Amino acid sequence: MNDKNIPFQTIDWSLVPKTEHKGTHGVAYWQTLQFDGLRIRIVEYSPGYLADHWCQKGHIVHCLEGEVVNEQEDGARSILVPGMSYVVSDDLSSHRSTTKTGVKLLIIDGDFLRLKA
Repeated sequence: MNDKNIPFQTIDWSLVPKTEHKGTHGVAYWQTLQFDGLRIRIVEYSPGYLADHWCQKGHIVHCLEGEVVNEQEDGARSILVPGMSYVVSDDLSSHRSTTKTGVKLLIIDGDFLRLKA
């Protein structure tokens, strides 16, 4: 079996431990499943959260609850509310998240988002 194959499974997120990651302001709580070349997370940002770095990693981000502003280093901004998503490949954006009210996101990233030459 290829070690990148993922067998069918359900995920009970209530059983996945949370880890704390401080932002410039506020805190993020991550629940993470890591597979070979694939990471799946539920991420919650506290009210007033501002990421402590500009990220160049590719993601698929889906808003489950709340509202998040996605800032790009070039000044562009977009807002996600429940039911909205964004997608970007690695190295195509320098972005960070901020939220006034708090937000809960499903974030998927991995090798499949590497920039193709």
